[in-house]
Amino acid sequence: MKKLGAMLVLTGVLLAGCGNNASSTTNDSGASSTKPVEIVAVGSTALQPLVEAAQENFVAEHANYTITIQGGGSGTGLSQVASGAVTIGNSDVFAEEKEGVAADQLVDHKVAVVGMSPVANKEVGVDNISQKQLVDIFTGKIKNWKEVGGKDVAVTVVNRASGSGTRATFEKWGLDGAESVQSQEQDSSGAVKKIVAQTPGAISYLALSYLDDSLQTLSLDGVKPTAEAIETNDWKIWSYEHMYTKGQPDKEVKTFLDYMVSDDVQEGVVKELGYLPITAMKVERSVDGAITQK
Repeated sequence: MKKLGAMLVLTGVLLAGCGNNASSTTNDSGASSTKPVEIVAVGSTALQPLVEAAQENFVAEHANYTITIQGGGSGTGLSQVASGAVTIGNSDVFAEEKEGVAADQLVDHKVAVVGMSPVANKEVGVDNISQKQLVDIFTGKIKNWKEVGGKDVAVTVVNRASGSGTRATFEKWGLDGAESVQSQEQDSSGAVKKIVAQTPGAISYLALSYLDDSLQTLSLDGVKPTAEAIETNDWKIWSYEHMYTKGQPDKEVKTFLDYMVSDDVQEGVVKELGYLPITAMKVERSVDGAITQK
């Protein structure tokens, strides 16, 4: 009897243990708060500061997430996400604008608006030019700053690489579709900022989030590149910031994308870093450039 009683007790313990393990497995598999999640977002360096700042706050509240943010330009982001190599492709341009990208396989998640501005070395001696003069500078017709009322110093054009969404946006809306003259090219906005600040006569273009007192921001036809001017399309050099996924994102990735358009990010990080919240725009712009009032 003692042996039988011991066996029954042991059997009960084993059954109870199995029941607890099954319950634990079910909870782990069903609880997104504990499931390890890895997200890799690659692409636009104009969008990169926003995503980096947002993910820091997000991961602080979601310790099971590992989110890696890399630059490389919008073209890289779109091609990488389309091939399935990364989770998210960050882009300053619509996927439909990039050749070789299967845009119909991608889902667009707009998370902000980025304004862009021509910037020059602080010693050029001018802070306002016409858009025609801007086009003439970047196409090589104007070669010295004195031709636009500045100092007698040669113009040095600094471009982003051909796959850059910032460059595509600037050429489309800042240069009226004209292609910039052949010049030195940089892969990141950070490199452009440093070179323009240190090179006499240099001119380039940057997202507003990169602007500071180390550069001369240039107005166009008397219009300054401000958030208010962008909201109404009075300043036309702007684009949506897109975070593309290949197909609909799974629920864990969607949780992060939803966070990107939450009030905490839109009214906090977005504004702090010089972007515009999607909700602040008074106009909408389609992929073909058509403007409609909201």
